[in-house]
Amino acid sequence: MTGLWRLLVALAASLIAGSAAAAELPTPWVELAANGELSIRAAAAPGMPCPLVSADGVTLAASRRGMPDGKFPIEICEARAPAATARLAVGSVAVPVLPATVRRIVVIGDTGCRLEGKAIQDCGNPVAWPFPAIAARAAAKRPDLVIHLGDYYYRVSACPVGRAGCAGSPHGDNWPSWKADFFDPAAPLLAAAPWVMVRGNHELCRRGGQGWFRLLDPSPPRSDCADRTEPYWLTAGGLALLVLDSADADDYLAVPEKVAAYAARLAPLLATAPPRAWLLTYRPVWGLSSGPFAGLTVNITEQTALRGQIPANLDLVLSGHLHDFLSYEFAPERPAQLVVGTGGAKLYEVENLAGAEIDGMPIRRGFGLDRFGYFVMERSENGWDGTFYAPDDAILVRCRLAGRALDCR
Repeated sequence: MTGLWRLLVALAASLIAGSAAAAELPTPWVELAANGELSIRAAAAPGMPCPLVSADGVTLAASRRGMPDGKFPIEICEARAPAATARLAVGSVAVPVLPATVRRIVVIGDTGCRLEGKAIQDCGNPVAWPFPAIAARAAAKRPDLVIHLGDYYYRVSACPVGRAGCAGSPHGDNWPSWKADFFDPAAPLLAAAPWVMVRGNHELCRRGGQGWFRLLDPSPPRSDCADRTEPYWLTAGGLALLVLDSADADDYLAVPEKVAAYAARLAPLLATAPPRAWLLTYRPVWGLSSGPFAGLTVNITEQTALRGQIPANLDLVLSGHLHDFLSYEFAPERPAQLVVGTGGAKLYEVENLAGAEIDGMPIRRGFGLDRFGYFVMERSENGWDGTFYAPDDAILVRCRLAGRALDCR
C-alpha cells in the first residue's frame, strides 16, 4: 500500500468515525449562566472543531469545557451571549432565546432512571421510567423557560443480571450514562426553551460530579470537582431567582461547619432580594420525609442557616429531592414551599400532611401526590397559575400562587 493510499484510507476512516460520533452528539441547548448571560452549549466529536455559534448575526467565540477522555470522549463547547439576545444559532440550527417577559415555565426534577443498590427501575419501560414522555409533552407546551431542580444522573450501578427491564443500560459517571439518563430523553425540551440548571445530590463529586461540571454547571469550567459552589441571583424575563447549590447539605443533621458555610454564602444575597423573588434549591428548605424517615423534616442544614434571615421579598422556594409533588403554605411570615421531584426517578409514598408542622410553624395548607409528571406555571394578573400534568398529559393538580399564598388541589 502506497503512502498516499494509506493517507486516504486513514482520512476516510477519520471522516466515518467523525460522522458516527456526530450522530451521537446531543442537541445544542441554552442555559442561564451564573452571571445572567445565556450559555449556549454544543458538543463536538473528538478532534473536530467547535460548531459556529452566532448571536443576532455575530459569530461568538466558543471555549471547551474539559478535554476528552475515556469517560467523556466528546467535548462540550460553550459560547456566551447577553440575556437580551433576540436570535441564536448553532451552525444553521436556531436555538431558543429568553423572552423579555417569561410567561410560561416548565418545572421538573429528579428525572433519571435509578440503578443503584436495591432501588432498581426498568429504564426501558415507559411506565416505570416516563421521563422521555414527560420531556416530549412538556416541550409541546412551548415554555419560555425550563427549570430543572436537580438529580439528572441516576445510573450509578450496573443493571442486575437477569433483569430484562434495564438490561444493557450504561452506568457510572460517564458520557453513555448521561446521554441515556438525560440528554437523549430531554432532547425535545432542550430544544424548546432556555434552562435553569440546579444541582442535585446525585451530582456530588462522589456520584455524578464529573459529568455535572463538564456538561451542565452554569459557572465557567473548572479543572477540579467541588461539593459546594457559590449561590447567585438570576434576573430572567421578569423573574428574580436565587439559585442555591444544596447538594452537600444534610437532611437530618445540623453540622455547625456546614450551617455556618451556608449562612455566610446566603446572607449577602438574601439582603438584596428583589420583590417577588424565588429561591431555587434542590433540597426543600421545609419538607417532610417519607419511608423509613417518615415525619422527619428534611434539609436541617439550610433550614438552620436560613432561620432569622429570610427576607420579606422571598415568596417561594422551589425544590426537588423528595420524589413527589408537594406544596406547603405557611403563615405570611414564611415563603411557600413547592416540591417537584416527579420527573422519572422512583417515587416515594406521600405522608399525611394534616396537622403537621415544620421548623416550629404549622402547615396551613398542604398537598401531596405520588405520581410522575411535570409542572407548568403560567403568569397571571396577580401571580401564577400552575398545572401538574401526568406523562400522558392528564391534569392531576391545579395550583394558584399569589405572593406567599400557595393553594394546590
